[in-house]
Amino acid sequence: MTPRQGSYPVRVTSAKLRPLPAEVITLLDQLTPCPRLVEHLRIVHDVACRLCDWVAAAFPELAFDRDAVLFGAATHDIGKTLHPEELSGPGSCHEQAGYDLLTAHGVSPSRARFARTHAAWNPTDPDELLVGLSDKVWKGKRVAALEQDLITLLASASGRPEWEVFQALDDFVTTIETDSPLF
Repeated sequence: MTPRQGSYPVRVTSAKLRPLPAEVITLLDQLTPCPRLVEHLRIVHDVACRLCDWVAAAFPELAFDRDAVLFGAATHDIGKTLHPEELSGPGSCHEQAGYDLLTAHGVSPSRARFARTHAAWNPTDPDELLVGLSDKVWKGKRVAALEQDLITLLASASGRPEWEVFQALDDFVTTIETDSPLF
């Protein structure tokens, strides 16, 4: 028997992950995604929590909406409930489908946008960058353009040189890759 959060199953290996926001649990209960998708959303949400904590502590000058980032991380791939083939293969149909699904369930467009933007972010939107980065680094994937966009914003907000911000972000991402209970 696996432990439960809400009314959907999760793997025992993720028991230490932070709980999803209550409104996301309600959505998942209504949409009944497969356990693999739920697990992915939980992992990306947990990484987003860690990333938001790090940014807030290391770069308090950067304004971002923590609640929006955590919601976005916890729902970014929800469109894969309608496109399950994209769980194990390539595809982007889930992006618009996820946005449409979320808005149909009463989620505001400003929060539902992460379903569309997690793979094609606005380089000046810190919320979108944080969701996109959370979706990549949990599996050890590095996307130079995504990281550079975040570095540029962090350097601009903090007044620090980009090389220093790069080093700090690289150290943090390496910590996620090596210290995470996910690996």
